[in-house]
Amino acid sequence: MSDNEGQAASTGEARANVLRLAGPCERWDERDADFIREILDLVGDKWSMLAIGALAAGDARYSDLDTTIPAISRRMLTLTLKRLQRSGLVDRTAYAEVPPRVEYSLTTLGASLLSAIEPLAAWSSEHHTEVRRHQDVYDGSATHSA
Repeated sequence: MSDNEGQAASTGEARANVLRLAGPCERWDERDADFIREILDLVGDKWSMLAIGALAAGDARYSDLDTTIPAISRRMLTLTLKRLQRSGLVDRTAYAEVPPRVEYSLTTLGASLLSAIEPLAAWSSEHHTEVRRHQDVYDGSATHSA
């Protein structure tokens, strides 16, 4: 068996084990679970939610998003917008003007995602102090069990 075949078999076993877990994971079949992971990877990256949040206020030009989203590089902004556009969360409209004008907007699908993420953000805000306290205790301990 090649390394790739061994890795694929191991990944398949891991996926099957996850799908057997009690709780939310047991609700979906393998195909759905893979897609859910893809979506969570998309929205869980460092920049996607910031871009979606910036567009929640309305249409924005690229330069506005570049200014609004703190510390994002232009390359990363471009890649993030393309990923969101590919998934139908953001629309890109190019206007035939001189100079050219491009605006980005949140789609209905993107707005529905934002409304789904807002409770997680609220939970994070409500539990910020407690989570930080646990992190500080963990980080301050001399050893961490494996």
